[in-house]
Amino acid sequence: MISAYVKERLSWILLVLFGQLLLLLIAFLDYEIPFLPILYIVFLTTTLFAIFLVIRYNKETRFFKQLEERESTLDLSIAAEAESPFEHIVETSMSNLTARLSLSASGHQLTLEQEKDELLSWIHEVKTPLTAMRLMIDRLDDETMKAALTYEWLRIHLLLDQQLHQKRLPSMENDLYIEHMDLETITYAEIKTLKSWCIQKGIGFDLQFEITDVLSDAKWLAFILRQLITNAVKYSESHSSDIVVRSFRRDERVFLEVQDYGRGIDSKDLPRIFDKGFTSTTWHQDHAATGMGLYLAKKAAEAMLIQMAVHSEVGVGTTFTLTFPQPNEALRITGM
Repeated sequence: MISAYVKERLSWILLVLFGQLLLLLIAFLDYEIPFLPILYIVFLTTTLFAIFLVIRYNKETRFFKQLEERESTLDLSIAAEAESPFEHIVETSMSNLTARLSLSASGHQLTLEQEKDELLSWIHEVKTPLTAMRLMIDRLDDETMKAALTYEWLRIHLLLDQQLHQKRLPSMENDLYIEHMDLETITYAEIKTLKSWCIQKGIGFDLQFEITDVLSDAKWLAFILRQLITNAVKYSESHSSDIVVRSFRRDERVFLEVQDYGRGIDSKDLPRIFDKGFTSTTWHQDHAATGMGLYLAKKAAEAMLIQMAVHSEVGVGTTFTLTFPQPNEALRITGM
């Protein structure tokens, strides 16, 4: 991690060192400038700069060191980005299948269901070579190439996971398993997925968990958190304030907030952000957004009786709030 940090800051480290050497050279060549006092000043400023680097290193990597100490399962998902050939194939297949579903008669339903199952099976099979690819990437010594490949690998893996949950959503009620779970553990696992991306952008996390135990479905709750945290990282400026994830209890209900200090959402867009396919009217040229992440997250939350709210201001940031149902309401979801 130290080498990655130094490479990320190499340009301005070299700039400072070049300035110090230039100052020494001028003092050495110009006999009217006393050399020893200048050497002493350079020594002091270089020492202060080294201390500054150490402090910033600890601050910017403290959270990710904590992640390395926790055992987490790498379960990746969505960060819908600019369209790639792979994404085009998947989206075309899904669009064709949806069109056929809407136009087919009841007699063709079985065939279409089989095609759906085959597509889901194909998605699972693609994950196997992607896992092998990640292991190969981790062995690379070139940190710059490693970071670039990891980011592209993450985009594909997240896209696959989104498509998988999109196909499962209509039959989600058959897939729910309500149980006690640890919010902190799930959140750490999702953040660890985005670790390399966050380090690249110089973004950390501030986790404040007053309440950690909730009744919900682990797989679908992780999917919802994935969308919110991924969006928070995506729309935060590099080296901006930490993303805050907090939980608390109020009026016998548990709340979970994901707050970023990024570009924010225009007030005229707020009523539509959960609509299928809606991206933005303010940043309409943002081709990285597909408008599916928040739509799917909202649908999944409604199925689990989780209320999802959002507050945002342009240039200030965005806060998503999940309000969990009371225990008796959560247990009734699956008839427990």
